[in-house]
Amino acid sequence: MTKNNLLVIVSDEHQARAMGCAGHPFVKTPHLDALAATGTRFETAYTPCPICVPARAAFATGKYVHQIRHWDNAMPYTGSVPGWGHALQAKGVSVESIGKLHYRAEEDPAGFDVEHIPMMVHGGVGMVWAAIRNEEERVVPSTRMLGNYVGPGTSKYIEYDQNVTDRTVAWLAERAAFKDDRPWCLYVGLVAPHFPLVAPQEFYDLYPENEMPDVKLHPSTGYAPHPWVAKQNIGAGDSEAKFRDAAERLRAFSAYYGLTTWLDHNIGRIVEALQTAGLTEKTNVIYTSDHGDNLGARGQWGKSTFYEESVAIPMIMSGPDIGQGVCKTPVSLLDVSKTIVAQFDAELDGTDDLASLPEIAQAGSNAERAIFSEYHAVGAVTGGFMLRKGRWKLNYYVDFEPELFDMQSDPEELRDLGADPEYATIRKQMIAALREIVDPEAADIQAHADQAALVERLGGIKTAKQMGPKSATPPPSG
Repeated sequence: MTKNNLLVIVSDEHQARAMGCAGHPFVKTPHLDALAATGTRFETAYTPCPICVPARAAFATGKYVHQIRHWDNAMPYTGSVPGWGHALQAKGVSVESIGKLHYRAEEDPAGFDVEHIPMMVHGGVGMVWAAIRNEEERVVPSTRMLGNYVGPGTSKYIEYDQNVTDRTVAWLAERAAFKDDRPWCLYVGLVAPHFPLVAPQEFYDLYPENEMPDVKLHPSTGYAPHPWVAKQNIGAGDSEAKFRDAAERLRAFSAYYGLTTWLDHNIGRIVEALQTAGLTEKTNVIYTSDHGDNLGARGQWGKSTFYEESVAIPMIMSGPDIGQGVCKTPVSLLDVSKTIVAQFDAELDGTDDLASLPEIAQAGSNAERAIFSEYHAVGAVTGGFMLRKGRWKLNYYVDFEPELFDMQSDPEELRDLGADPEYATIRKQMIAALREIVDPEAADIQAHADQAALVERLGGIKTAKQMGPKSATPPPSG
């Protein structure tokens, strides 16, 4: 077993490209940049599901969403499927969490010795209204998912991240004082830059509204969204259509980037506390996020799509065991699950197809490594599936035409080749590769059945429509 500790920091809704070290032209993330400079940045990383609760359940277990059937934000992780936390506990490793988990309830055996100020799903059930998938019956939120106010200020999420960071700084100091050489694992869950789009004034001011760039493929330019994406956006409340005016829309960009630098500030505090405690030379650090944010591209806000803005995530690993550089091999959040158990020589069933991040980096570039994601949640009338393999990216939608992008010549995904006859062979090969991982139609049927059963169990459609927050999950008060 390793002699080193492991600190895993997971944010929420952090777009992969929104870091200086990822080449963003103006976003300020000096602490993440420094972390990347001392370790390895994985430049092609993806979430297993571009929405919070299923992504986090998949991460907890190291398994795909369709394998564990935690389909949406009303089906949180309970600990019933063993995860990396349980694997570490079985090895006698101290494993604790601080901050956002988005699991069901604190009393569930989720694999942590202690859960400090955990954020769980609302009421232990989450967004039940969004589990109604039938297009004629589903709830279309009248309120804006991004929050009623957009701009500088404070919010419950900002206060929560402050508390999480404070608790982490104190935890590291206390742990160093124990004079206990046994390795530990600490998971830290921060919320920023997740909406509401309200950023502390000093961070908001770093991104003047009149300097915010326009987005690509906005519907006002004549761009027509893919039909599956259009229906999903309507079911999620269409935040783009709910901006009061152009000025408020610009404030949304300033707030998101301000929250990103606020996140970076808190990570800087945690890394500094690690150094102050004298733990830097014996602690590996992983930073990643559960998914990204469309941030206005194609008229979409929030997550829930398979475009890079939403499905790609930042991923950095640094520490005494880690080399320096940029790894081009595609990776998944599930590979982080494997990394955690691998560091402590623990075992997690069903993860043989995964690899630890250090193993991937040391093996050299493998652009052909296939990475998979799926979506069955808010707004989706049918299941959506993504496969990234080599230069190609397939977005497969049940009952809709697929999208196909050449990520080598078109990294911004400006040209959909899904219906182009010239690429029919590539499309067929990608669909065949996808089907080696999942039967999309069977998974879609199972998801709808499980969600319908959940709705019925909780009192039927009329009751379910009223259950759960229509926007962000409230943070704990403690």
